[in-house]
Amino acid sequence: MEKLNTKLYLQNCYIMKENEKLKKKAQLLNKENQALVSELKQRMSKENVKNSNPIQDLKP
Repeated sequence: MEKLNTKLYLQNCYIMKENEKLKKKAQLLNKENQALVSELKQRMSKENVKNSNPIQDLKP
């Protein structure tokens, strides 16, 4: 029984270590995604300003 507990304990440690690695990777990917979304919004905003027609914008 003690042997089984030791084996399960080691498997649990391994799983927790892998979980931490995956969590860090997910956080990194999330940060990268947020940066890309921000860049996309800036580009779209610049494109909208570039393509806007001030005279047409004044019409009701």
